Amino acid sequence: MSVVIRLTKVGKRGEAKYRIVVKEKRSKRDGAAIETLGWFEKTENGQKKNINQERFNYWISKGAKPTPAVEKLLNA
Repeated sequence: MSVVIRLTKVGKRGEAKYRIVVKEKRSKRDGAAIETLGWFEKTENGQKKNINQERFNYWISKGAKPTPAVEKLLNA
């Protein structure tokens, strides 16, 4: 089982919000997640984000790979 840290979309059309989740690599974008690590919201004034860094580091140590979108989000 390969595990990734990726974004899953929630919210209304035109008001997209994303959750940062741990999922199996082959699962659907909006399918069941193993664990929710935080959220991300892009607004007119910039962006808001919240992530549980302790759990993020735990999953990285267990071999989970963040997607390029999540890596870009965390480096910003």
